[in-house]
Amino acid sequence: MEGLTWLNEPCLPIDALAADAARRRQDQLTKPHGALGRLEEMAIRLAGLQGTATPSPDPVQILLFAGDHGVAAEGVSAFPQSVTNQMVRNIAAGGAAISVLARAQDARLEILDLGTAVDPGPVPGVRSERLGPGTGNLARAPAMRPEQLVAALNLGRAAAERAVAGGARLLIGGEMGIANTTAAAALGCALLNLPATALVGPGTGLDDAGVARKAAVVTQALTLHVTPESTPLDLLARLGGFEIAALAGAFITAAQRGMPILVDGFIVTVAALVAVRLQPEAREWMFFAHGSAEPGHGPLLNALEADPWLDLGMRLGEGSGAAVALSLLRLACLLHQQMATFGEAGVSEA
Repeated sequence: MEGLTWLNEPCLPIDALAADAARRRQDQLTKPHGALGRLEEMAIRLAGLQGTATPSPDPVQILLFAGDHGVAAEGVSAFPQSVTNQMVRNIAAGGAAISVLARAQDARLEILDLGTAVDPGPVPGVRSERLGPGTGNLARAPAMRPEQLVAALNLGRAAAERAVAGGARLLIGGEMGIANTTAAAALGCALLNLPATALVGPGTGLDDAGVARKAAVVTQALTLHVTPESTPLDLLARLGGFEIAALAGAFITAAQRGMPILVDGFIVTVAALVAVRLQPEAREWMFFAHGSAEPGHGPLLNALEADPWLDLGMRLGEGSGAAVALSLLRLACLLHQQMATFGEAGVSEA
């Protein structure tokens, strides 16, 4: 597709020598072999991605993409679309979960309005990159026009490029948008050839009747848009959202530029799946933070052969689960760097 030739650029290779050096250091630290479990794996993998035997996730860049979804008209959310703009303002003002976590984790937070239903005008702390007043209603029409799809992917790419230029060494992606679990479920089902009931969940808090209605809407969308000839880009345009496309573009670019990615929950994992379908090498650059309480997250993680670090019953979105899991990665790196070796400590080895 014109304007997206960069999708085919190769991702940077993993530095096996750096990973091996990190593994040797782990074997020399004052502990039984493998005693720190997955914390050891985190540090070793990050070493290979960053090309250094002493890795660190810092500085961390959080990119939060906001956009509304026309499918909200089908009654698939417990909240009205006005909440998207209200929450974007809340995030920018510092009152949302991701705002608190970004401050606590000393992570940079960039907020991008890609197309809320109503243009809020200038909002301090929000970058306006609007592609329209939300997507189309995917139950009845394509979510995005081709030019909107290209623009959304390129906006994600540009955001990741800014993060790299700013010295970021780890990327977290977040999202905000009423009805985005419906779009994510539809897109995930299409990519994995699954029925709606496999991925549709309560989202913002639907009851059983609401979940059934949401599944029916997703089934209608799949029938309308999915054909044997559909490519991942076709499916993203017809069933996705501005923020999902931007996240996919950001993830591919991060992998191409050598910036590791810490993947959040259900919606962001759908974006990660899109990224991997478009550029398979991007998978090597992804860590998976947590298992969402949204029931459709499990099949997505399985498809990506991902084993998330945490299971806290979270289903908030915004990148919040990844921001919480960042503490584990940071601690893994501190242990790796600051623990003494047997030789330094004068401790006998096994």
